[in-house]
Amino acid sequence: MKRVFYALALLVLVAACGARDKQAPSNMNNACSILSERKHFERAFRNTERRWGVPASVQMAMIYQESKFISNARTPHKYVLGVLPMGRHSSAYGYAQALDGTWDDYRKATGKRTAKRDNINDATDFMGWYMNNSRDRNGIALGDARNQYLAYHEGNTGYARGTYKSKSWLIRVADDVNSRAATYHRQLQSCSRLN
Repeated sequence: MKRVFYALALLVLVAACGARDKQAPSNMNNACSILSERKHFERAFRNTERRWGVPASVQMAMIYQESKFISNARTPHKYVLGVLPMGRHSSAYGYAQALDGTWDDYRKATGKRTAKRDNINDATDFMGWYMNNSRDRNGIALGDARNQYLAYHEGNTGYARGTYKSKSWLIRVADDVNSRAATYHRQLQSCSRLN
């Protein structure tokens, strides 16, 4: 009987953690607050920084931009005649807003067949893998949040072609990601997290 009680308690705890990640943290402008509220994030960011060399502040700024730290984030629906839903704008899903095909490439390349886009550990690992590809293919430093974001959004081929250059709105977003990464970096230093 004790085992059943412990199993149910564990199940409720896991479900509560998962449900919490389906909402944005209460203060997304403060990296220390995010990590205090979502303690399991810290390990994910640290592991990705160790494995792939991508600073935690860059990971956090990218996830903020892509999903606002919401595990099951999706792109909006497309509508015909303004009322009839006709699918979504893309297959992007999860913390990293990874597309189906790119996620499949990641799982194949890393051997992580069971990786899930709504798992923070898998999502940050994916971002580390992708940003390393951007460094290798386009020479973008791992700490360069602005250009890493442009390559992430446009794809490495699009980035190499300069497709972002005609998208002033995207350049503004990339500048915001860069600014947020710098802010998160300062905050993480001040609260002694992920140093």
